[in-house]
This record gives sequence, C-alpha cells and structure tokens, in this order.
Amino acid sequence: MHDRVIVLVEDNANDEELTLRAFRKSNILNRVVVVRDGAEALDYFFTRGNHVNRPDNEIAQVVLLDLKLPKIDGLDVLRALRADERTKLIPIVILTSSAEEQDLVRGYGLGANSYVRKPVDFTQFVEAVRQLGLYWLVINQAAPP
Repeated sequence: MHDRVIVLVEDNANDEELTLRAFRKSNILNRVVVVRDGAEALDYFFTRGNHVNRPDNEIAQVVLLDLKLPKIDGLDVLRALRADERTKLIPIVILTSSAEEQDLVRGYGLGANSYVRKPVDFTQFVEAVRQLGLYWLVINQAAPP
C-alpha cells in the first residue's frame, strides 16, 4: 500500500496556512508534506538531507510548487524533478502569485502539468485549492509508482 501525499513547496507561512485551511475546508484528507525552500524540496524527493529516512512507500500524488523560493527557485526544482527517472511523472502544479508571462511559458516548457495563479481573495483561493484537490486527487488517473 502506498501513502499518497500532497507535497506543498511553499516558503510563505501565510500561503501555507491558507492552502492547508482550504484543504481542510474542502475535506481533502490526504496528508500534506510541506517543504519551505527549493533545496528542501529536492532533498525530500531524492531522500537525502533531513529527508533521508522518508518512507519508500510515501508517493507524491501531486506537487503544488511555488516559484519564488529561497535557496533554489521553483523553476530549477521543476527542471530537476523532470530530469530524474524517479520523479519525472509526478504531477506538478505551479501554484504562484507570479503573473509574469515568462514564468508561465518557462513552467510549461520545463514540464509543469498546470499553472495556477494564487487568487488574492480567500474565498476564491479556497475554491481554487478545492478544485485542484478534486482534479488531481480524485479525477486524474495518476501514473503508477
């Protein structure tokens, strides 16, 4: 049996809390693993550093990836995940406040499955996260681990 988790790569504590609240409000019960910078994200996925003991059966159902991250930026995280056989098929949703067209184009060019701009309004944010959760956790057929 695999433990299908949501991986939230987010350095902003307020956005992290809003996302977690939105999942709870939407009755999305999957465990959420939060990593707060790009280096920690790569450590998590490649089971190194503080995540060297991550259970092998913990599989990311979807990654919600912010772009503006400390240490290693989100696009570089995306590039590294897509370049590795172990992680290249994991669904990755860029969830960012960036409205820059170049981020959108580069994100898709590097293999993002979706690009969602974070709504400023809490109600709209909750609805966006609810829809993301329903699609990626219920409707979408994930690649086998």
